[in-house]
Amino acid sequence: MHFIANPFRNSDRSVEVAAGTPFPSDDWSRPTALLKRCPDAAVTPLARVDDFVGGAQIFLKDERRRMGLGSFKALGAAYVIACDAEDGTARGTTYVTASAGNHGLSVAAGAQAFGAHAMIYVADTVPESFADRLRSRGAEVRRAGSVYEESMAAAQTAAAANGWRLLSDSSWEGYYDIPHRLMEGYLTLMAETFTQMDAPPSHIFLQAGVGGLAAAGAAAARRHWGDAPVIVVVEPEAAPALMASVEAGRSVIAQGPVSCMGRLDCKEPSLIALRGLARDADWFCTITEAEAEGGVASLAEAGFETTPSGGAGVIAAMLADGAFGVTREARILCILSEDA
Repeated sequence: MHFIANPFRNSDRSVEVAAGTPFPSDDWSRPTALLKRCPDAAVTPLARVDDFVGGAQIFLKDERRRMGLGSFKALGAAYVIACDAEDGTARGTTYVTASAGNHGLSVAAGAQAFGAHAMIYVADTVPESFADRLRSRGAEVRRAGSVYEESMAAAQTAAAANGWRLLSDSSWEGYYDIPHRLMEGYLTLMAETFTQMDAPPSHIFLQAGVGGLAAAGAAAARRHWGDAPVIVVVEPEAAPALMASVEAGRSVIAQGPVSCMGRLDCKEPSLIALRGLARDADWFCTITEAEAEGGVASLAEAGFETTPSGGAGVIAAMLADGAFGVTREARILCILSEDA
């Protein structure tokens, strides 16, 4: 595990992002209200484990059964489409995106629920079994490119050519409104956590790909708990997009091989997430492939089956061993973000 302190935390300096890049939302009132109207909605559990980190208490927000879709992503794209439905603009709309996993399922489920159409681009490396899961939710699936970035480029081209609504879970210069709202949906799981914990955590470990979940979680935590919790952002060693950008003081494209933490294997950060985490996070860390795979095995033995991506935050907490001020008295909040 490698880590750096955030040079922008409690500083007059700001990370360099494109003009007009907003901070993440920290208002969970709309997503929680909409979720209550969803027939598949249910509060996910918060488990407590006391033997992972030398006696420290770990609280696991377990998103593996969220709305029957298997991950926290159910709160993102589907929430955007639900908001459009509330505004009267979803029915008949074609939502297009690229996906290697759970984001595509959320787009497909949201479109199916609100009378819209989902067009999902996937890379050639995405298993056909996942494409079939998308089709089972009513989505049309197209293959484009050998990696996620190429399938996203194809989705963007198709959106522009056909007048479709691009629904990405990342943000870049000039593309903010939809990902900002999508990240707002993730605040729901934090709002639930606030009612489930009887006292604030001392530490919060948040895994990150482009950074949407981590930035939303950090923004909500700062609003509710203030400066007290130490917030640690966790990335794959092969894809340190946020860490490299914070070190550079601007958004950069990270270099690295393909990671076993596939959902987190993102080489370029969301600008909204980068701006928010540069303000709210205390530390950025990376974990190796071996650390991730070993940690997943330990989680499975404890009854928390997940993927290297889904367990990355708690795996970093397990490896802390005094880092970040973690002691046996620590109360650590982590998110188990997806099913195995």
